[in-house]
Amino acid sequence: MMFCGSSNALLPHFIASIPRSHREEGFSSEGVVNFSLLSNGSLRTSSHYLFGLSNRLPTSIGHKVGRDLSVRRALADTTTMITVEKEIENLGIFDVDPDLKEYKEHFAYRWKRYVEQKALIEQHEGGLNEFSKGYLKFGFNRVEGAIVYREWAPAAREAQVIGDFNKWDGSKHPMQKDQFGVWSITIPDVEGEPSIPHKSRVKFRFKDFNGVWVDRIPAWIRYATVDSNKFGAPYDGVYWDPPPSESYVFKHPQPPKPESLRIYEAHVGMSGQEPCVSTYRQFADNILPRIKANNYNAVQLMAIMEHSYYASFGYHVTNFFAPSSRSGPPEDLKYLIDKAHGLGLRVLMDVVHSHASNNMTDGLNGFDVGQSSQDSYFHAGERGYHKLWDSRLFNYSNWEVLRFLLSNLRYWLEEFRFDGFRFDGVTSMLYHHHGINVGFSGNYAEYFGFDTDVDAVLYLMLANDLVHQLVPDVTVVAEDVSGMPVLCRPVLEGGVGFDYRLAMAIPDRWIDLLKNKDDSDWSMEEIVWSLTNRRYTERCIAYAESHDQAIVGDKTLAFLLMDKEMYTGMSDLEPASPIIDRGIALHKMIHFITMALGGEGYLNFMGNEFGHPEWIDFPREGNNWSYDKCRRQWELVDTDHLRYKYLNAFNKAMNLLDEKFSFLSSGKQIVSSASEEDKVIVFERGDLVFVFNFHPENTYEGYKVGCDLPGKYRVALDSDAFEFGGKGRVGHDVDHFTEPEGIPGEPETNFNNRPNSFKILSPSCTCVVYYKVNEDAEGEEELEKQERTMDEVCA
Repeated sequence: MMFCGSSNALLPHFIASIPRSHREEGFSSEGVVNFSLLSNGSLRTSSHYLFGLSNRLPTSIGHKVGRDLSVRRALADTTTMITVEKEIENLGIFDVDPDLKEYKEHFAYRWKRYVEQKALIEQHEGGLNEFSKGYLKFGFNRVEGAIVYREWAPAAREAQVIGDFNKWDGSKHPMQKDQFGVWSITIPDVEGEPSIPHKSRVKFRFKDFNGVWVDRIPAWIRYATVDSNKFGAPYDGVYWDPPPSESYVFKHPQPPKPESLRIYEAHVGMSGQEPCVSTYRQFADNILPRIKANNYNAVQLMAIMEHSYYASFGYHVTNFFAPSSRSGPPEDLKYLIDKAHGLGLRVLMDVVHSHASNNMTDGLNGFDVGQSSQDSYFHAGERGYHKLWDSRLFNYSNWEVLRFLLSNLRYWLEEFRFDGFRFDGVTSMLYHHHGINVGFSGNYAEYFGFDTDVDAVLYLMLANDLVHQLVPDVTVVAEDVSGMPVLCRPVLEGGVGFDYRLAMAIPDRWIDLLKNKDDSDWSMEEIVWSLTNRRYTERCIAYAESHDQAIVGDKTLAFLLMDKEMYTGMSDLEPASPIIDRGIALHKMIHFITMALGGEGYLNFMGNEFGHPEWIDFPREGNNWSYDKCRRQWELVDTDHLRYKYLNAFNKAMNLLDEKFSFLSSGKQIVSSASEEDKVIVFERGDLVFVFNFHPENTYEGYKVGCDLPGKYRVALDSDAFEFGGKGRVGHDVDHFTEPEGIPGEPETNFNNRPNSFKILSPSCTCVVYYKVNEDAEGEEELEKQERTMDEVCA
């Protein structure tokens, strides 16, 4: 937030809005604290706060902190301001991007609040580590000889726990409320057995301030089910505490963090071939081997958090700690993750902390009965609703919201052994306008002004701080369309702390080209710009298409390229039509250049690797609740006489190329040519040379391409190879010897700014990758090993 010339520059927004005279009358300084950040990221504090709490009984620690302590801190803590100013000067983000110094006031404000928030958590909760263990305290937890149930509901006047175990008679189990608005009850065992049996239904019943009793699913419930025989029935909370004989025991260690990510985005429910909801075990046994065979090293699971509306694609979460019961019980999800680990696949979870379902009966929203924002998980009034998503928006400044969301991340990491997260809807979190009807030009004022929701930014900093402490090898990806700077820089540098961001503009570029321009009108420079337009030192996950492009009303790239001819022209028993020929060629090229030039990681949505036709349409009233378009037609790629196998084989090969050469993790990325006349793009990534000929007709013989290193080059991957459905025009046994270019020491005299070059055959609508033969390798055995590696990639 930029406060140019404002005397309120370092005041929290809710204090800065109070007239100064009222602030001086109502508050006074009663203590000073010094903060400094140790090299390991922990906080060191000296002195302490003298709280001087008001007589008003706080409803939560956050209530107390927000209404009393932060006011005193912001008004008179000059020592802290001086310390923060020194820290700000040394933040690494200014070394990476000096232009950010213009917005130093914003970063000073943000950093000060982050440091203070961590100090408060340290003081009141014992630190971020303890604070994030909320799931071991809230909800239902076993203790010696009893079950303890806790729920934060400060707006409730009375509360009870009900369920099958007490025949839904809440009078038998009234709960007690503490000064922070937390209701609790200890339910002793009966004859040595838990009073609440495993798998029995439970709910939280409370009386609101209007005296009305309401029943809600516990906020921290770990399993929720619905009666499938009752159309439109709400979900029930289920007490989940399996005995040792039924508890899943993990067998495999979590794979180490790879140099580069090759992510397979998947939805378990729609992963099967049959028109029905698939299970975790079916996915584990049938789909994971496919993912591994195609040389991906991570699978990203969508729709894991429970959501009562299936067609929401998992993004309207109702129960944040419950795996979706549609696909099976929690133990089966653990089986899936463990099996993935056994295959060497890391598992990322699509986590939704940007909003929540507005369902009252079976969602977190049911705890909002019109109380103030301080007593709710969500903002009050219009600020608490996302008008496009029809969902509720979290109040990230609330203490108990922070506990809930941070504990949620820890729960999935520790209980299920996820290897990381893809944070959904980050753009909506970062800005008060949520990105609605806002175009981002890249002007820094768009990111560091009054539109920035600093509370949400602080939550994301805390979240990334936490998960990287808990699991040093964790991977955290942000879905942000705005391009906010330093989103993917470490928290200790002043960044938000994500490891990667999704390169969300790339799919839009391909859709625009395919819908609005002839092949001959494609601009090579525009393609290169779209693929390389990303922030230096902030890693991106590139993708040509994801689930967003496959949803009903849109088209996959394969369908944009080949449309209805996919229904009749994909048989390999007949010659390919020009539309199919072009479609298969460009499908390979678009996906591969996106991978090779678009980022430091790559993502593919389930089925797109083989050109899955048609869109995804979840069962809904408009399609008579059909599952026909909510599945994956694996038989298409498994049928040997259909051309889908060629797209799949190429997808497998391009992933293997990265596995062998690690070009995605290489910092060397040089585009030497983007010829508009030839429609050819030439670039180097790592020590590989990539040549993409997008011309719809022209094949070039003796085409000169620039390179860095002198020597002998051979084909590493060829999209025109027969095994990929091509015409086999490029010889794979040809050696390409380089020639020096220009005058040594004078780069301007080189060929396309490269000191060496070699000549190739570049057929139309193809991409070919060349590797430098290591002629210094000792003996024929090493040379043969190189050749076997290339044969493996091309095969």
